[in-house]
Amino acid sequence: MKHLLIIAIFLFSSAQFNPARCDDPDFERIFDGKTLSGWVPTKGAENAWEVKDGILVGTGDKGRGYLTYAKNKNVADLEMKFSYRFPGKGNSGVSIRAVADETGKRDFKSYHADLGHKGIGGNVMGAWDFHTPGRREHRCFRGDSLVINKDDTPQIKMIPNALTADDLHANGWNQVHIIAIDNYFKLFINNKLSSEFTELLPIDKRLDKGMIQLQLHDPGMVVEFKDIQLKVIK
Repeated sequence: MKHLLIIAIFLFSSAQFNPARCDDPDFERIFDGKTLSGWVPTKGAENAWEVKDGILVGTGDKGRGYLTYAKNKNVADLEMKFSYRFPGKGNSGVSIRAVADETGKRDFKSYHADLGHKGIGGNVMGAWDFHTPGRREHRCFRGDSLVINKDDTPQIKMIPNALTADDLHANGWNQVHIIAIDNYFKLFINNKLSSEFTELLPIDKRLDKGMIQLQLHDPGMVVEFKDIQLKVIK
C-alpha cells in the first residue's frame, strides 16, 4: 500500500501539487541562521563557508568543495526546502544520497540538483546531474522528465509548463523544493517543476542513501542559502 501511495503522489502534475505549502510539522530547520552547527565543510572548503546576517554564505575565493549536513549522513527519502541567491555569477547545487566515490574519479557520488546564476549553461540551471562514476551520466536538463530504463537507456519527455529562465530571479532569492522518494526525484524552483527523473535500474546500481551536501564550485563566486528545512521520510 505504501508503494502505491508513493507512485500516486509522483503521478500528480506540477499544477496539481503545490510545493510552496509547508504546514507539515515534520519539517525541521537544519540551519539555525547563526552558526554552522550541524554542518561540516569538506577538505578544501574549511574556510569557505560562514554565516552573515542570518545567511549561509559560500565564497569560492576562500576554497571550494562541499558543506555536509553532519547530523544525519544516511538519508534515503526526503523533502528539502530552502532559498538561494547568487549576488553575481556562480555554480552550485545540492547533492543528495552522497557517498564517498570508491573509483577516485570524484570525491563523492551523488544525485545533484544543479543551481547557478540566471543564464548559466543553457538549461543546466535547474537540472539534475548524475555524479555517478562507473555508470552512465544521463541528461536531465531544466524542462526534462527523464526515465532511466532497466537497461540504462534514457527516455526523455518535456515537462508541460516547466520552469523557464524567466521564472528565475537574477541576483535575488529563489525558492527550492527537492523531493526524493525511492527511485523518484523532483526539483521545483519558485513553485514550478524544473526537472524530474525516475530510475528503473536494479537497486544495486542506484544510490539508496547518503549525505546532503551544499556545493561551492568555482573561485570568484559567492552563493547564499537561507531557510533550509528538511523532512526525512526514511
